[in-house]
Amino acid sequence: MKPHFFSLLIAGIIGLLPLHAQIPATTAKMNAFVSGLMSKMTLEEKIGQLNLLTPGGGVATGAVVSADVETKISKGQVGGLFGVIGVEKIRKAQQLAVSRSRLKIPLLFGSDVIHGYKTTFPIPLGLSCSWDMALIEHSARLAGIEASADGLCWVYSPMVDIARDPRWGRVAEGSGEDVYLGSKIAAAMVRGYQGDDLAANNTVMACVKHFALYGAAEAGRDYNTTDMSRIKMYEYYLPPYKAAIDAGAGSVMTSFNEIDGIPATANKWLMTDLLRKQWGFKGFVVTDYTAINEMMAHGMGNLQTVSALALNAGVDMDMVGEGYLTTLPLSLQQHKVTQRQIDDACRRILEAKYKLGLFEDPYRYCDDNRAGQEILSADKKKAARELGARSCVLLKNSQQVLPLKKSGTIALIGPLANNKNNMLGTWAVNGDPQAAVPILEGIKSAVGNSAKILFAKGANISDDSVFAKKVNVFGERIDIDPASAEQLRAEAVATANKADVIVAVVGEASEMSGEAASRSDIGLPGSQQQLLRALAQTGKPLVVVLMSGRPLTLTTENDLATALLEVWFPGIEAGNAVADLLFGHYNPSGKLTMSFPRNVGQIPIYYNHKNTGRPQGDGPTEKFHSNYLDVANDPLFPFGYGLSYTSFKYDHLKLDKATVGLKDKMDVSFTLTNTGAYAGEEIVQLYLRDKEATIARPVKELKDFKKIRLEPGENKTIHFTVDKEKLSYFNSNLQWMADPGMFEIMIGSSSADIRLKSEFELR
Repeated sequence: MKPHFFSLLIAGIIGLLPLHAQIPATTAKMNAFVSGLMSKMTLEEKIGQLNLLTPGGGVATGAVVSADVETKISKGQVGGLFGVIGVEKIRKAQQLAVSRSRLKIPLLFGSDVIHGYKTTFPIPLGLSCSWDMALIEHSARLAGIEASADGLCWVYSPMVDIARDPRWGRVAEGSGEDVYLGSKIAAAMVRGYQGDDLAANNTVMACVKHFALYGAAEAGRDYNTTDMSRIKMYEYYLPPYKAAIDAGAGSVMTSFNEIDGIPATANKWLMTDLLRKQWGFKGFVVTDYTAINEMMAHGMGNLQTVSALALNAGVDMDMVGEGYLTTLPLSLQQHKVTQRQIDDACRRILEAKYKLGLFEDPYRYCDDNRAGQEILSADKKKAARELGARSCVLLKNSQQVLPLKKSGTIALIGPLANNKNNMLGTWAVNGDPQAAVPILEGIKSAVGNSAKILFAKGANISDDSVFAKKVNVFGERIDIDPASAEQLRAEAVATANKADVIVAVVGEASEMSGEAASRSDIGLPGSQQQLLRALAQTGKPLVVVLMSGRPLTLTTENDLATALLEVWFPGIEAGNAVADLLFGHYNPSGKLTMSFPRNVGQIPIYYNHKNTGRPQGDGPTEKFHSNYLDVANDPLFPFGYGLSYTSFKYDHLKLDKATVGLKDKMDVSFTLTNTGAYAGEEIVQLYLRDKEATIARPVKELKDFKKIRLEPGENKTIHFTVDKEKLSYFNSNLQWMADPGMFEIMIGSSSADIRLKSEFELR
């Protein structure tokens, strides 16, 4: 058969295929380009594309820095770089690749852009408390615009790990404990980063992390073992990753933990069977920092062995460890890996570069004019201020002490009240803490000459110098004052006695949470607890502004405070955002996305738990029921909780059907009324409980929510739709199904504050 006839025959067959089975013209063009390029590549050059390095000199995100990077780039032994920031540096590195390497293949340039680039937004856990998908997507869009203007084309975000243990420091980077909300946020972040066109010079490729189950590390200790059933994986931990993949994420990063006894980076079931075959992922997989090398500590073999395991599993790119570069040629000779596996990995990375437009223009992201226009621009700072305010959660407001009046004398006290170094929060690797607006500055700007502001530090974040040294890895976050703790408290009390109201800004230093920042005690350090006790004894109204990267144990602080406002780490506009809340320029609307335990003994604690056969009911603790002798079962502040300066009434619940079929859609409606004196937003939450399932189901599960803004006295009828998707779950055979039977429907202001209830039957 002649070649041209064969080609025509194949083309004719393709033309007869259903439309969805045909290869789009753009994909066919990419395939032809990549195949042509790969036909010219040597084995060394193909393996070089699998090698991701960091040259150092930037922000360290791991313990290893690559050596002799320029030489390796020139030899075609590098596929991408991270830790290189700025148009000038990126242009120089790219020039090495496209002028000195034999095939002139451009490099990928990535970075940890977790909550903004140089314009730092609130930490992701804070952003999630806005429950505002449009705003969260917008934050990722702005971060992508700014990062791409500074030369980057790839961001290691979003982190979508579900976490139920606040001892784990990396809860700061995620969206909390709930799978439904976490999935919505994962998709929104990917859409924000990648936009509609990856080849545009203002979009970046997302990298979903950490795949998978990283948030369930035992004992809340970072990098630790994870062990769970397949049902638990599919139902509660895997969906946010899948939501990100379905949203079009271009890359995925492996996690450090093991799954079913096999580290994720060597887990073929995870990386190939699930990710590629079941979910249809077409992008590339990169390891986390030296994850291949670290499998040796898991007991998986030497560097050659673990590198081969990773490639066999379906991992395409080796971050920093260089196991692929140094061992794959020998493994190929010894038949431990195949040429097809190397080719597939290389192809996927080249396809990513093609999709980003780097072959068309290697300097697409190196526009000095864009950098000057976009980085720290006014529109991004404005967004940071808005995001900061909308991420905060009002936990307590006795005597309606908030919002504050712009009059009289306000005592601003606390180690975080005038502290730029901690406003950005963890994983703000490209941000400049000195560009942040501290709380003192924001409050002074808000009140002008209308009120007198007095300031005292009051305490160190911690008095423990050994602890401070561990926290201050990336610069001074805990500064220990030369004055004694007693002197600092005395000054604070004297200042407070001159004021009408006290605003105490306390909490964690930014690096007390985040990666490698697990804590077994998640209470406020003793120095700050003593300060709050002393301030409360003055009898003045005490407004506690809490900064943290995780839920804390706050039973004492809650008792002492007149008002308690969780502001997380608000970012570069911290002071202005917090002032907007304190003085009522914005009415708090945030709701918790992670439960606050009463003490660490309750951990793990989460709202969508299952009942036992002996559940503890409402009322006094009973013997032979599932409870503690020394503390209540419920959290101090539950998932979905958050107060407002106004109040909302829920009534007139209506279900348009009492009985529904699997193909039916049921309309659920109710009336929401603003019964207070302030305009405000309420996040109304719909929960369901399956009362007659094949396997035990949680006491309630979030299935929908809406954020509604109402003027004082205004009411609206709110509608939700309940369908088969909301009623389904994974059974013991990992089938997505819904059981006939009775369901309870609950609508409320939080997972614990259910205002309306009803039942319906699924037939």
